[in-house]
Amino acid sequence: MAMRVGVVLLVLAFISGTSLAARIIVGDSAHWTFGYNYTDWAIKNAPFYRNDTLVFMYDPPNSTTFPHSVSLMKNLRSFEACDLKKAKLVANVVQGGGAGFEFVLKGRKPHYFVCGERGGIHCTVGLMKFSVLPVRRHCQA
Repeated sequence: MAMRVGVVLLVLAFISGTSLAARIIVGDSAHWTFGYNYTDWAIKNAPFYRNDTLVFMYDPPNSTTFPHSVSLMKNLRSFEACDLKKAKLVANVVQGGGAGFEFVLKGRKPHYFVCGERGGIHCTVGLMKFSVLPVRRHCQA
């Protein structure tokens, strides 16, 4: 009986920990766009937790908008310099349309997000970059 109660409590703790994960729209109503300061946005919206989902919303390329994408930078140095040589594309120019591209924060490691379009101009001049370090959510008893 005690074993069964322990298993139930463990399952409940796991379910409550994952159900607390948030779905966060990057940039709020501005979405993922050129000229918005995402570093400030990230500071104002911190902390971010493991299993939170970041939603990148942007228009697919058309005659009135610039194309955007989402890349993960390998390290802080590449992120600060907007050096895309070793960046990993995680969402292409069409994946941000509709409900947006969702990225789940896994692990307790820094995530360095940038827009890799126009050879890094969106990152350097357009302020389309931010970093997050997800932390473990502490359960309230």
